[in-house]
Amino acid sequence: MTDINRATKRQLGGSDLKCAPVGLGCMSLSGVYGAADDDENVAFVRHAIDHGADFLDSSDMYGWGHNEEVLKRALADGYRDKVVLATKFGQTQIEGGGMGVNGRPEYVAEACDKSLQRLGIDVIDLYFQHRVDQEVPIEDTVGAMAKLVDAGKVRAIGICEAKPDTIRRAHATHPLAAVQSEYSILYRDEAEQIRAATSELGISFVAYSPLGRGLLTDHFINSETVPEDDPHYRHPRFSQGNFQQNRELALRVAEFAAKKNCTPAQVVLAWLIGQGDDVVAIPGTKRAERFDENMGALDVSLSADELAAMSAAVPVGAAAGNRYPDAQLAKVFVDSAAS
Repeated sequence: MTDINRATKRQLGGSDLKCAPVGLGCMSLSGVYGAADDDENVAFVRHAIDHGADFLDSSDMYGWGHNEEVLKRALADGYRDKVVLATKFGQTQIEGGGMGVNGRPEYVAEACDKSLQRLGIDVIDLYFQHRVDQEVPIEDTVGAMAKLVDAGKVRAIGICEAKPDTIRRAHATHPLAAVQSEYSILYRDEAEQIRAATSELGISFVAYSPLGRGLLTDHFINSETVPEDDPHYRHPRFSQGNFQQNRELALRVAEFAAKKNCTPAQVVLAWLIGQGDDVVAIPGTKRAERFDENMGALDVSLSADELAAMSAAVPVGAAAGNRYPDAQLAKVFVDSAAS
């Protein structure tokens, strides 16, 4: 895991899709972490593409369709062909509040057609099941996704937040180009279990929240507390006692960044993409300066010894607080129903 060429595009599994090691997660374009302006976001996405982003990750549940509609505007005027465009299905709105999961074959086809319409395109490059339906066999869901590939509506498929056994069953049904899950130096226990399977099967790993939802950036490293009205506060890792422990770990990362003359975010992303050519990181932002900072990670080279030293400084399991509140936690890193 040394001297990996960060400028070389990475192939996504056995598909013909290739992208840079650092892409763009688009969730924040839909107001998840504060108000979002559509016109500004269209301009931002084009800035990102003009400055190296060639993998965009969306979902039909980001703003419940809004995210895809913003991307439709951003990808007009010749921008569509410059990117690998990924979107997802599977999380549903429940009347009265909350979210459900739907992996039924008929829903797969319906959701895809709606995403194609919102995006204004004929084919989705990479289509993910956003959350595993624990009541539907993965063979049924992926079988329906395979039909989308056969119909020319989707180029390649993937699943998110699945345990290794479900990944193996899915891949046996139809080859997966990628599996997406949270992965950062701070939260990596489950990710490393997943990667043991994906690496063996030749599946790429798309890492979301590679900056620990901002914990590993200078913004929170330089903050003593997280205000209760900050959208991040609802995540357990940012609650009072947990935040202090996690900030101490992030300060260790900052020491490595100082030695490499880069920002904490850059050294963290360099560590992540340095884990192997099968990893693609998709940090999310809606600010051009943050995007440019993230892309600067491609210029940070870490030796095998440096990668190991960073891993040792932030051991697996050292982070405080779960990845999600309890209701959401029950839907990540799960298995589907038996076939």
